[in-house]
Amino acid sequence: MTSWRTADMPDLTGKTALVTGANSGIGFHAVLGLAEHGAHVLLAARNPERGEKAVAAARAKLPKATIDLVQLDLADLGNVRETAKAVLAEHEHLDFLINNAGEKVVPERRTTKDGFEAQFGTNHLGHFALTGLLLPALRAGARVVTITSASHRFNPFDIDDPQQERAYKPMRAYGRSKLANLIFTLELDRRLAGTGIGSYAAHPGFAVDPEIGLGNPVIDVLAKPMVQDMAGGARPTLYAATAPNLPGGTLVGPGNVLRTKGSPRPEKPSPKATDPRLGRRLWELSEELTDVRYLSS
Repeated sequence: MTSWRTADMPDLTGKTALVTGANSGIGFHAVLGLAEHGAHVLLAARNPERGEKAVAAARAKLPKATIDLVQLDLADLGNVRETAKAVLAEHEHLDFLINNAGEKVVPERRTTKDGFEAQFGTNHLGHFALTGLLLPALRAGARVVTITSASHRFNPFDIDDPQQERAYKPMRAYGRSKLANLIFTLELDRRLAGTGIGSYAAHPGFAVDPEIGLGNPVIDVLAKPMVQDMAGGARPTLYAATAPNLPGGTLVGPGNVLRTKGSPRPEKPSPKATDPRLGRRLWELSEELTDVRYLSS
């Protein structure tokens, strides 16, 4: 398969993108990729100070780019509503909505401001609400890219206990929130049929900040053949957002055998994510919990 690089992205001049959780990691590198190719990028971050530092760092790398800060806390639906309202007031259209932010493997069960389990509430419900509230700005040709994880394959989604109230296990809760991201992606694509707007998912594989590593020099050396840096981890996101002729509902991940690193390519999602009945049930539950309703029959 032909290798795909961020340099292969098309000219994005005149297009606007919003990237959540964009002050660090793969979100920050997604901002750089989009901005370098001409897009006006809204860098969304929960912490304003960190967000400002990220915007400054991005502008230092790309002095001619247009990058602006948006304060967004996906763990607070009131803030999500306020932010979406402000974005709609200031921007006529969005061409890319990159649902990237997320909580990861929270050690003990805690809740968002609205009382939802932190990983399900932030990773899925916050993005579900944000997408619906920003939908009026998405025009034909726009893409919504929601970031999932390879961990979506490990556990089925428990629609009867989505917030892990019976028994909380950090990794399982994270994996199920990432599975919810993928179920949402596929259901959103079904509901967007005929609108010209596409819904896509991407996962970064095994992306590690080389300055931090995995916490052990020996493990860092042993894992090197399987891991990539954050810029590499952002490539599936950028491919899903910009690759031409990519069918809606596509999941993109790294292309090596283990799907941990390498040039991005489409891959099959876990069957756990593809049941349209589960997609409808999760959608209806999400509408009920967030009180954000859209694309409903």
